[in-house]
Amino acid sequence: MFQGFSDETIDFMWGIRFNNERSWFEANKETYLRVFFRPMQELARAVFQRFHEGHPDLDVMYKVSRIYRDARRLYGRGPYKDHLWFSIRRPDTVISDTPVLWFELEPEGWSYGMGYYSAAPLTMAKFRARLDRDPAGFLELIRPLGGQETFRLEGEDYRRPKGSCPAELAEWYNKRRLSLMAEEKHGGILYRPQLVDHLAEAFDFLQPFYHYFASLSGDPDPRT
Repeated sequence: MFQGFSDETIDFMWGIRFNNERSWFEANKETYLRVFFRPMQELARAVFQRFHEGHPDLDVMYKVSRIYRDARRLYGRGPYKDHLWFSIRRPDTVISDTPVLWFELEPEGWSYGMGYYSAAPLTMAKFRARLDRDPAGFLELIRPLGGQETFRLEGEDYRRPKGSCPAELAEWYNKRRLSLMAEEKHGGILYRPQLVDHLAEAFDFLQPFYHYFASLSGDPDPRT
């Protein structure tokens, strides 16, 4: 059962950042498992169970990241990550081009939200085509965002505008990839079991957005 992260968790993340080598990690592996990896697994399992009970019609799974970097993509970095995350997404999909609900814990703080790690040009083309067909429907979807201050729209824009749209949708229409993200500092609820409730409620709020973007895969290719 998830009981919260701790100061030891934060200390370990900073430790691996400044001692990113096998000898240090092996000497501290039991600490990693006890204060970081296992609590992350427990948190992911509990949040997923709550989310799945509330949305049994969604075909989703959860996945906890590994601390080990892909040896083929080190690019001069050490062999270990200094952060972990879990995601909720559809099974049998490429994570780089499918929307996910996520929680991530880093040395500087933690974040959670809904969005893409990256998104294929075709995915964003389908999104723009749907906005062109039904701008009013998307405006209704995003209306609850105006009454809250937790999540903000993030993501890289195209250098050149992709077309015209209602002014209220311009910040969405020209995204190369996007996410709705909240960021927090360490402390408080991060160290308590109530983090499960906090994330489960946040993911319930984000579920309509997740459903909207997940459904884009079934739209026709607008380029043909």
